[in-house]
Amino acid sequence: MLELDKIYLGDCSEVMKQIDDNSVDMILTSPPYDNLRNYKGYIFNFEKIAKELFRVSKNGGVLVWIVSDSTINGSETGCSFKQALFFKEIGFNLHDTMIYWKNSFQFPEQNRYANNFEYMFILSKGRPKTTNIFKVPTNKENRIKNKNSNYRTVTGETVPMKYAIGKDERNKENIWIYEVGYQKSTKDKEAYKHPAIFPENLAEDHILSWSNENDLILDPMCGSATALKMAKKNKRKFIGIEVSQEYYELACRRVGSVMVNLI
Repeated sequence: MLELDKIYLGDCSEVMKQIDDNSVDMILTSPPYDNLRNYKGYIFNFEKIAKELFRVSKNGGVLVWIVSDSTINGSETGCSFKQALFFKEIGFNLHDTMIYWKNSFQFPEQNRYANNFEYMFILSKGRPKTTNIFKVPTNKENRIKNKNSNYRTVTGETVPMKYAIGKDERNKENIWIYEVGYQKSTKDKEAYKHPAIFPENLAEDHILSWSNENDLILDPMCGSATALKMAKKNKRKFIGIEVSQEYYELACRRVGSVMVNLI
């Protein structure tokens, strides 16, 4: 088993072989997009990585896979959907399909709408063991179900709804909105040396949702180490893996981890 609270340099599909079966509580990562295309000269084997992620996940563990598609020759690649379906094929459940809405202005091609979101596939090995679902206030007028309201059953029948008082809180929606851009995703200027960071709040919200203190968080393609930094902040253990020497050193600086060179 790899030492915890460290970042390892190397191909994650190979490094993960040193992680015990069924030992990781949560995986949070964002791969290079479009079927894991070339990244700093490295090529990733998606299917090999996916199988290792399933192997190391605990029963009840959650994988948060943040991904999007590029447009090539006028068509979106659809690789994100292919990846989600492959995860299902190898045994993961697709627990939720969430949206990461980037609150920023994009400059799209003139024949399509601005693409301001990425997918966040929440995959689980069996039933998720930890679901600390965020709550938001329920609008006062929606808490009281009117006697004249109806609802539709699974058979399509319309049935009168009984008068009832609803709860003061409800589950937060699965579309999460974050400010992005310089000094918005993070105040840590060091992070912007990586070209594709995601907001610290996004990583933290997932870590709080799908894990508990002292759980083990894995980011096998850790980039600028945002997920690891938030794991450390919230009293979780972590393992990070990064294939690029440049970004590996950046990640180590951000979390203050001892460098472990495996490449």
